[in-house]
Amino acid sequence: MATTATTGKRSDRLQLLPLTGIVIGSMIGAGVFALPQNMATAASPGATLIGWIITGIGMLALAFVYQDLATRRPELDSGPYAYAKAGFGDFVGFNSAWGYWLSAWLGNVSYAVLIFSALGYFFPAFGEGNTWQAVLGASIALWCIHALVLRGVRDAAIVNVVTTAAKVLPLLAFALLILLAFRIDHFSLDFWGTARTGIGSVFDQVRNTMLVTLWVFIGIEGASVVSARAENRSDIGRATVLGFLATLVLYLLISMLAYGVMDQGEIAQLQNPSTAGVLEHVVGPWGAVLMNIGLVISVAGAFLSWTVLAAEIPFIASNDHTMPRFFGGENGRGSPATSLWITNILVQAFLIVTLFAQSTYEALFYTASTAILVPYVFSGAYALKLALTGTHDPDDRTRGRRISGGLIATVYGVWLVYAAGPAYLLMCALLYAPGIVFYMKARSENRKRMFTPLEAALAAGLVVAAVVAAILMIQGVISPL
Repeated sequence: MATTATTGKRSDRLQLLPLTGIVIGSMIGAGVFALPQNMATAASPGATLIGWIITGIGMLALAFVYQDLATRRPELDSGPYAYAKAGFGDFVGFNSAWGYWLSAWLGNVSYAVLIFSALGYFFPAFGEGNTWQAVLGASIALWCIHALVLRGVRDAAIVNVVTTAAKVLPLLAFALLILLAFRIDHFSLDFWGTARTGIGSVFDQVRNTMLVTLWVFIGIEGASVVSARAENRSDIGRATVLGFLATLVLYLLISMLAYGVMDQGEIAQLQNPSTAGVLEHVVGPWGAVLMNIGLVISVAGAFLSWTVLAAEIPFIASNDHTMPRFFGGENGRGSPATSLWITNILVQAFLIVTLFAQSTYEALFYTASTAILVPYVFSGAYALKLALTGTHDPDDRTRGRRISGGLIATVYGVWLVYAAGPAYLLMCALLYAPGIVFYMKARSENRKRMFTPLEAALAAGLVVAAVVAAILMIQGVISPL
């Protein structure tokens, strides 16, 4: 969870274990409970495995990037957007902050939808989380959390202890029970998806898994975001790598083992959280009850944590003059009140959109995953730039390794942009374009030059893409969420 604190007693600083917990807790939220259906919709077992290998290499490189930047640029304590700003200028830095914020609050919309989709197992009126009853319930939950944060709830440590157990224990039980029922002949049946129509070639299948695998790793930067509280800077990188490896193993087990107990087509038709449907198939109704309860508790905790994070991002960016000043407003309890109100009004608006557009969890997380690509791509690119130029350490003997890591992370980010596809990229352009107004206001407040020629060209391109997206939406070619 982001923080602006940089002071405090040494005993209050975060060590390796809690830092690793932050990384794991940030990544394991809603997405893992929906992995079987999300992956089976896009790909066969073989393509899914290739997708995880690509993601594993790319995200490990990104983990090493955050490890490297945490030690080489210790003064940058504001998370990924600070790296984009330091490496590529104010406008790119602003868009990284804006994109991270978009992803955070859109992710909260998806959390709200999935919570009530899970509750739909017990109360059918909630459907897939997009009925009026579900939207009403999600809205009540949203504003209850809003009230808690306004009261000064900055650190959900106690809640996170409970929700971490609620996340991990049911998931471990799922993996163990599915492993006991696993059949290799079932798993290998139509391994490359050649017998199933509508999912495309193996290449297409792999590409279509990319936003799913990215979504479940959002939060890998968690230790970097709270780096100001770390007792030892070196622990930030260790926590990032350890947290990544632990979650990668868990994600592999949950997504791959499901193919050994159910047909791909059957898994693809499951309602989310699909882990509930898979476990119910193996052990009966109590398995679905276990996974649905675990999901609700887990996502409720993540909803609280990411509400604070979503409010902190523009608040911190306002303090370093990246965002307009009004985002920096605090109440008497030290909560980022203005930013919180703006953020949650947007979450509420998009919850209403899900009602009229009948948007599902999948559509929301695809949009949120696409929105976060800018800060991820430029984090890798900044690490590559530092390694190539030798900045901050011209005599570095590990320069070759750092160049390789930064290059892999950057190429992986660019590959994700391609994998997202034009529809979601245009949708994100429509969400990014209004940010230009906020950027210009921040520049005006601080009496700084609006744009360099390159930045002006980037802003113009963003506006053009947004206009194209709006036209295609009106024509019904692409759909909002």
